Amino acid sequence: MSQQYPPQQPQPNQPYPPQQPYPPQGANPPYPPHPQPPYGAPGPQPPKKGKAGKIAGLGCLGVIVIAVIAGVATGGGSGSDDKGGKDKTAVAEDKPKADAAQKPADKGEAKPDDMSTPVEVTAKKTAFSKSILAQDGSAYTSVLVTVTNNGSEAIDVNPLFFSITDTAGTKHASELAVDEKQIDTVKLAPGENVSGTITGKGSFTAKYVTYTDGLLGDPLRADVS
Repeated sequence: MSQQYPPQQPQPNQPYPPQQPYPPQGANPPYPPHPQPPYGAPGPQPPKKGKAGKIAGLGCLGVIVIAVIAGVATGGGSGSDDKGGKDKTAVAEDKPKADAAQKPADKGEAKPDDMSTPVEVTAKKTAFSKSILAQDGSAYTSVLVTVTNNGSEAIDVNPLFFSITDTAGTKHASELAVDEKQIDTVKLAPGENVSGTITGKGSFTAKYVTYTDGLLGDPLRADVS
């Protein structure tokens, strides 16, 4: 036996919203567009950095600061060394100049002992004293000389070690035994002296006497006063 249902009552006409058409099969369903923020509203905020980013930034900044400090320290030290080197060079260059300037002064400031030479010779005019060995009718010129040994070693004195040069530049050898006051042949110890005449043949004006300590020694000249 079939169930009987009461007849449905007719519903008054009510407005229905229009139905959205279904998209065709296989197509993506449409999505509503994102709402745009109103004009003047702040935009989206950037994401905040994490702690790891902050630590990395501080580390980079520290490396830069250390590098700058190291560069300044290195530059300052180099400049100081260069300056010190220049000062030393300047002192080194000035020192020889000071020594060179001091040497002439030291040389000029001679001590009393430095004023004396190892051998001192003086010569004076004197009259000729004829000996028995002098030739008759010959002219001779004599000079009185004094030899003093101021050195520390003994020296030899001999009439043959002397010569006389006249005012015309002529050199006269010593004539032996023609003057009674001829200087002796002796060896002078340090501090000793000896005097005697040196005689040249002829009549002339003596200018200076030359003495040589030994035939191969250094000559020493004494002006005749």
